Amino acid sequence: MIDHRSHSIRRIQSFWAYLVSVAIIAVLLASTVHHPVGAQNDALEIVAEFAAEHPPGNIAITPDNRLIMSQHQFYGAPLRVVEVLSDGSVIPFPNEAWSSQPNQNGVGLNTVLGLRSDHDGVVWMLDQSTGEGQPGKIVGWDTENEELYQVIYLPQPIIADDSFLNDLAVDLDHNAIYVTDTASGDNSALIVVDLNTGFSRRVLEGDISTRPEDIPLIINERIINMGGEPAKIGANPITVDPNNEWVYYAPMSGTSLYRVSTEDLLDESLSESELSSRVQRYGDKPICDGITVDNAGNVYLTSITDNAIGVVDETGAYQTLYQDEKLLSWTDGMAFSPDNYVYVTVSQLQNSPPLNNGENDFQPPFYIVRFPALASGAVGR
Repeated sequence: MIDHRSHSIRRIQSFWAYLVSVAIIAVLLASTVHHPVGAQNDALEIVAEFAAEHPPGNIAITPDNRLIMSQHQFYGAPLRVVEVLSDGSVIPFPNEAWSSQPNQNGVGLNTVLGLRSDHDGVVWMLDQSTGEGQPGKIVGWDTENEELYQVIYLPQPIIADDSFLNDLAVDLDHNAIYVTDTASGDNSALIVVDLNTGFSRRVLEGDISTRPEDIPLIINERIINMGGEPAKIGANPITVDPNNEWVYYAPMSGTSLYRVSTEDLLDESLSESELSSRVQRYGDKPICDGITVDNAGNVYLTSITDNAIGVVDETGAYQTLYQDEKLLSWTDGMAFSPDNYVYVTVSQLQNSPPLNNGENDFQPPFYIVRFPALASGAVGR
């Protein structure tokens, strides 16, 4: 005789077990959806943490792994550039005199954001103009011999009246430096500097590849303003590939990443329209502040609107590599290390007074993080 009541109970128990298993699977799937970078975050390593007096700007890494960092003047840091030591402490770079406001002899720096190290160990620092017709400058410091290597002045009209010298890329194969002048947006441009002569040219001013798009900068559901208006920022991130064949750059407020060959950028015979016609749209991108590139054509970007680091591959496709609301709050500058890590500064710039209605809402600490690159950043494929 069949016990129908026991059979029904077993069916009910099996049904509930099925529901529980489905619920567990749903939770796991939901976790995957809400955390798209998953286990990749395990490869993201904190290199250093900083208190309020050391706000990171951009970063440079010398061939012997010295870590040089500009300090972001949106927070009013007294030192312009510092060296980050192995214990996370900082010292003025290259020394206190050069890292401070210029003295009566012109020794010192006004405001440095962009800086890069070349493969000879010279750290190139991009110093802002103080306005009122004053020039900007590029200062090269030889870290092997600890001495001043070169100073190149950038006067008007090479820089704009409202110049904001943002970032630079160094090309020793052609003895050139490429600079982004963000300016006010519509007059954003690139500056091509000849290291042999100091002669400079302003190119691609107001080009579609340098001026910002009409898109808002929104972080944590807040529209970021600058000067009382929604921040729309032109040419900002720039880098050159390890073989010095292509310069990659973009407006910060833009959805496109561009590149132009160094051969074309250095060709003084090209008209503005001819040079513009040779600029290539490389791929999609988010609003970003810093970039670097490996020798496989992967362009790494600091994606500031979603607290992330991403990459545009050689097909032009963009994907997120790492995402973390606290650890990656306004990722800023990027640099390759000799051992093929990408280092990234994290500045919380949306909390700085110029971008936060005059209030400083910095939440300690600031960070430098790093992650293993997808391909080598050394010369050669």
